[in-house]
Amino acid sequence: MSTPLTNQSRSTSATLIPIGIAVVLLSLIYAIAQAFPDQTGIFPTDWNLGLREPIDEFQDWVIKNRSTYPLFAYTIDPIRAGVDWAVRGIEAGLEALPWLLVVATFALLGFALGGWRLALGSAFSLIVCAMFGLWQPSLQTLALMSFSVLLSLAIGISLGILCALNDRIERILRPILDAMQTMPAFVYLIPVVLFFGVARVPAVISTIIYAVPPVIRLVNLGIREVQPAAVEAGRAFGATRAQLLTKVQLPLALPAILAGVNQTIMMALGMVVIAAMVGAAGLGREVFLSLQRLKVGQAFEAGIAIVLLAIMLDRLSEALGRLDLTPTTSAAQRGRRWLVPLALLAGLGVLMLAMPATFAAATPPEALQFGIQDGIDSAISWLRDNAVAITDPLNVFLIDNLLNPMRELFWTILPWPVTIALVSVIAYFVAAKNIGIAAWRFALGCAVGLFFIGLLGMWEQAMETLSQILVTTLVTMLLAIPIGILASQYDWVQRALRPVLDFLQTVPTFVYLVPVIMLFDVGRVPGLIASVLYAIPVGIKLVDLGIRQVEPATVEAARAFGSTRLQTISKVQLPLARTAIALSINQMIMMILAMVIISGMVGGAGLGLEAITGMSRSQTGQGIEAGLAIVIIAIIMDRITQAWAKG
Repeated sequence: MSTPLTNQSRSTSATLIPIGIAVVLLSLIYAIAQAFPDQTGIFPTDWNLGLREPIDEFQDWVIKNRSTYPLFAYTIDPIRAGVDWAVRGIEAGLEALPWLLVVATFALLGFALGGWRLALGSAFSLIVCAMFGLWQPSLQTLALMSFSVLLSLAIGISLGILCALNDRIERILRPILDAMQTMPAFVYLIPVVLFFGVARVPAVISTIIYAVPPVIRLVNLGIREVQPAAVEAGRAFGATRAQLLTKVQLPLALPAILAGVNQTIMMALGMVVIAAMVGAAGLGREVFLSLQRLKVGQAFEAGIAIVLLAIMLDRLSEALGRLDLTPTTSAAQRGRRWLVPLALLAGLGVLMLAMPATFAAATPPEALQFGIQDGIDSAISWLRDNAVAITDPLNVFLIDNLLNPMRELFWTILPWPVTIALVSVIAYFVAAKNIGIAAWRFALGCAVGLFFIGLLGMWEQAMETLSQILVTTLVTMLLAIPIGILASQYDWVQRALRPVLDFLQTVPTFVYLVPVIMLFDVGRVPGLIASVLYAIPVGIKLVDLGIRQVEPATVEAARAFGSTRLQTISKVQLPLARTAIALSINQMIMMILAMVIISGMVGGAGLGLEAITGMSRSQTGQGIEAGLAIVIIAIIMDRITQAWAKG
């Protein structure tokens, strides 16, 4: 019989042998790379696949044949015309309604779904939009988002049902959904604009691509998690497959489906500003134009309006998800909930007919409007003039001690074969700890992906982007994890942080990007700070949640043995919350990657700048090459951190 000591020695040997082999392999590759510096420094340019030229040629062909080729005449043009007609129709309908009627409708909807508090919150959100003089852009945004969400839900719920009923379809769609979620919106915006032109239609299509994955995943998950006993009971009573779906699975999966609706709405609103870049009207256009003119206060007002609309729609959809919509609820009970709101709405309609000049105006009166843009502009100017003692040293520290050394590591110190081998070794050891993942296949996939980036001619730009991502992730972790721990220990800290985190998650990134630029000037640092502000809320929330979900009995046992609060955190809560913390790091990395393009817009070098340059100069090939490189880096980092979280 082997003793515990013998078993421990075998386990140690089994761990050390692969590590030793990996160290020898990396050392050998590094020695070979040093012997042939001309071929192993920067990725050889002679190996470039040259995708850019044929893509640009295809772009020229599309432009020349857009009006005559059958694919455009009988497929793309009808889709474009139909979508444009529908969005314009919704816009015209909303703009023709009295503004008070729109406010009252959403308020009464909030009352029916969640009571007086939600009703007042909905009315307040719309009234503030009116007071800022942004009523028409708000309606345009609501029209664009409502049509995009309806299409996203129609597509997403249908595909989610198919995935739940057919494993093969789920396997086919899974990598497509992964690519859609990891790909920055600017990447697929380039071909969408190429085929559909500018204005509303590409905005709708890009919003659907961005917003549809969550509802597909959640519908699929909700149906699959329906209790097998309920399904078997339906079959025992002779239900057909269609009856099982409509009478059993969908009603029981309704909470998950409504969660998908909520996520789709929020992600669609996240596309508001990006949609403005291709000519879509609405609040996003107000933000975009204001930022181009560096009018921070005006952009801030439009950003606040977007935040209020996002919060209103989020709370309404959450309230819808909490309603008891199961078949056991009687029609009378469901009807009584809507009786008072409908009666009040009818009374308001009568009042508008009686006094149209006072109550039936389509736009809010000018006397109601006020602005905060002057105060915001003054505050930013004061900060710019008085915060130099802080911003300049911070700018120098981040560049000289973090960004430049990390870039030099990937540009000059590590030859490209060593970088590929190092990432593959990390992927292998991470996957080896996760049961169910073929470690060698996982490592090979990472190596092939990085090598393909080199073949695209994007190696140097990709390493610049990778260095920025790693530095930004490090800074975000150093802030998010301690704050998350603090929030998990004190309820008042969590309550104080919640509105701040909600604001950072819902405000368009462009809005707080301009104050950062004005304080730090253009370059890599503003992109880093904006990425930290964008990613830190999810990190704080997941760390807080993970620690709070540790079993209270375990924490009480540690305290009973005399552990201090610090010992309980470090010895009990953090180890047991490791999975949640690893997941928070994964999500922070994904959100930082989503900021790569925006960082490129403010002077950050790398793949983001390449994509922006390609889009602004109509060089589709360059934009797609940069976009493919971003997607590959996103998938590799996502898979490695997910495997680490599960291991």
